Amino acid sequence: MDAVRTKLSEIEKQYKEIVEKLMDEKVMSDPKLLTKLSKEQARLTQPVDAYHQLLELDSRIAQADEMLKENDPELKEMARMEKDECEPEREALLERIQHLLVPRDPDDDHDVIMEIRGGAGGDEGNIFAGDLYRMYSKYAESKGWKVQVLEASVSEAGGYTQIIFSVKGTDVYKELKFESGVHRVQRVPKTETQGRIHTSTATVLC
Repeated sequence: MDAVRTKLSEIEKQYKEIVEKLMDEKVMSDPKLLTKLSKEQARLTQPVDAYHQLLELDSRIAQADEMLKENDPELKEMARMEKDECEPEREALLERIQHLLVPRDPDDDHDVIMEIRGGAGGDEGNIFAGDLYRMYSKYAESKGWKVQVLEASVSEAGGYTQIIFSVKGTDVYKELKFESGVHRVQRVPKTETQGRIHTSTATVLC
């Protein structure tokens, strides 16, 4: 795992360099560069935090190994308990780090423009399109992204026949790129008077 630690050390170095640049007055006066560096900083935060956790666990395990060399039975028992706690944590952390180090899609940092259209189901399809828009909006809010409606055609029964909106923030495309396609729902529509279940669809383009 030395290669993993070496890679994480390099990432930490990049992170520190970016932090220094973000404090530069020239960078602060350049909105485009400031946004780019802020996104890069956000992208590196998780690997750097994981690296610090790994170093702490390495240190605790090394200290426990030293304690195991002592003659005191109580110290040895404490050391064994410490290792029993830390080693599984380290294994789980290393597994998470492997995922964090997977090469990124170069488009992952891009913002997106999403389009949702009501599909099969008539009015219920349009209502479903509205439900999807609200779902994406709430998800974006939870991620700290910004949503702006660019165009919307409101359905008389509620929802939208079509709505186009932009989503801006960190890793937007990474999180939303697999949302494109036909989404389907089976439920009793608000417009149904006899309690029958209908299938409705909406199309999402991203």
